Parts: sequence; structure tokens; C-alpha cells
Amino acid sequence: MNKLIFRKFSFDILNFFLIASFSITFIVWIIQAVNLLDLVSDDGHSLNVYFYYVSLNLPKIFSKIIIFVFFISVFYVINKYNNSNELLVFWNNGIQKIKFINFILIFSLMFLIIQLALNLFIVPKSQSLGRLYIKESNIDFLPKLISEKKFINVMKNLTIFVEEYKKDGKLKKIYINEKINLEKSKIIVSESGKIVKKNDKYILKLFNGGITNINKNNAYTLNFSETDYDLSEFSTKTITIPKVQELDSIQMFGCLKDVFQSKELNKNKVISKSEYKTCNGRTVKSLSEELYKRFVLPFYTLIISLTAASLVIEPKSKYFMKFHKLNLFLIGIFVIILSQLSLKFFFRFYKYFISNFIFTNNFSIFLLYFTAHIYKI
Repeated sequence: MNKLIFRKFSFDILNFFLIASFSITFIVWIIQAVNLLDLVSDDGHSLNVYFYYVSLNLPKIFSKIIIFVFFISVFYVINKYNNSNELLVFWNNGIQKIKFINFILIFSLMFLIIQLALNLFIVPKSQSLGRLYIKESNIDFLPKLISEKKFINVMKNLTIFVEEYKKDGKLKKIYINEKINLEKSKIIVSESGKIVKKNDKYILKLFNGGITNINKNNAYTLNFSETDYDLSEFSTKTITIPKVQELDSIQMFGCLKDVFQSKELNKNKVISKSEYKTCNGRTVKSLSEELYKRFVLPFYTLIISLTAASLVIEPKSKYFMKFHKLNLFLIGIFVIILSQLSLKFFFRFYKYFISNFIFTNNFSIFLLYFTAHIYKI
């Protein structure tokens, strides 16, 4: 009988969690998708690239909200059971309140495992795939981005100006400025031209113009009657270098292991030599913060589960009874906010990890001690 009661209780939490998490994730995803429209409007990528890239943000969004939605789910379901007197079913079947709290704590371990899987493996992989896809994609929307009498710089180190752009794709009076490096550049002026797609790559076919090569010491010009200007050599202006959030977790642990073994614990130290090339050029601080976010923050789920479970305990004092639900709700929100702020303000490299583990455990012990003495168990 007790198993059936707990099964129904867990299903109610899970149902509310799924509905709430999917709804919030979808809303946040829509907002982010709108903000990323510049991938098409400014950077010239196709709609296929855009939708594929934004869809890979779903795991990241879900991992961000899971701890908040889990707290709301447990808090809401327990409060609902309490208001409808369904909690009496637990007590009438001999289930003690401490056993009820222990069940919620054990139940929260499932969400802890989900968070760890998301943070350590799924989210970094999805973010890395999105960045790689952007890097390898062509500027498919280039013809639609070119407009008359407007400088277009959707590609890095390249600016294009067109005096006239006809509907059939023909161009009139074209100006191209290509920056080769800090000391060299190239200017191309053409009377006419046309954008041609060849082997899934765009080429500017130019007619009757000249190419001026400029360097630090001199400049010289070459005239042409017809030439092809390959646009595939230029990369998108979208950042294609992997961010720390996109690095493999196992590789990051390996990089920090090398740092610990070398006994150089300077948090601002830049890793120059590592078995994993993706870690080269990263600071110890950035890698440590990212690993803390992936591995330590999910453990706050255990704390907020205890906070929400404390709803079943009636306070001795009438003063605490009056603000019972509000106090517990604010404590849960405070713990969630604290978990995020700790990443920004309490960093002390390896001591940071230890201090936050100690804080998490001590806070849990304090909460149980507070519950045992202020409330009736």
C-alpha cells in the first residue's frame, strides 16, 4: 500500500515537472531563437543552419531551469496534498514524516543524476555540435543580403558595395575591399558582375575592372576584362572558436589534473601545454569555474528538496505557522540564487570547490537541525 501511495505522489511531481519544464524551456527557447535571428539577417546563414543551431540550445536551456522547476514541482504538489488533506493518507498508513522527507530526498537523486548527465556530457556536446555546424556552413543567404548603395560586411575581412542590384542577379558598379593582413589589403572595382553558385559555393563573376594591391611600401593595379572572385575562402563573422562551455568535461578534468600535478595553482595561469589541445590557451580559473558549474551546482538539488519537503512539518510556534509556507518558499529561492551567485563571487580555485562542498553539507545539516527543534517531527 505504501508503495502505491509513494508511486502516485512521485508521478504527480513528475507530471507537473514535465509540463512546467517543457513550457518554460519552450518559452525561453523562442526568446533565444528570436535573438539569434542575426545568424540569418547579419551573418548570411540559411534557415536550415539557423533552425539546426537554435534547436541544439534546448538541452542547455533545460539544464538551466531544471533545479528551479524541480523545487516548484515538489513545493506545489506537497502544498496541494496538504490543502486537500491528502497527506492524511500517508500518516494514516503509518508513514512517518521523516520517512516522507527521506523519500523526497531519494527521489531528488534522480534529478541530480539527470543534471549531472546534462551538464557534464549532453550540453557541452550539443553546444560543440552547434559551433562546428556554424563553422562548416556556407554563407547561403549572401545574395539576399546584398542591397543597393549599402556596405555589406557579413564575412570577416571583406566589405562589398554595389551601386545597382537588379532582380536577375546582375550587379552594377561593384566595390570590394579585402583585408589580407595588418599590412596588406586589396581593392577591386568592377563595372558589372553577377553572383554565381558553383559546387554549393558562391562566386562573384566580375567584368571590366581593376584590382589594386596595397601593402606597406607601395601599391599596384591590374586591369581585367573578366575574373572570378571566390567568396568561399572567407569565413562567417560568427564566432567559430569553441567556448569553455563547449569543451569536453573529461578533457577539462585532465587539464586541471596536469595543473595540480605541476603544483602551479595560480588561477590566472594560462595553460600552454596539455595532452588535450582544446585546453591550450585557457586559464585555470575559467576551466575551474566551468567544472564547478557542471559538477557541483547540481548538488544544490538535494538542499531544495529538503526545503520543499519541510512543508509537511507543522511548526510549534503560531508565528512560524503564519509564515510557514512563505518562509520555506523564500528559503528555496534563496538557495537557488545562492547557487548561481557562488559561481561569480566565491571563487578561490581548489579551495573554492572544498568550501562549497562544506557549505552545501553544513547547510543541509543546519536545515535538519532547525526543522527538528522548531517543528514537530
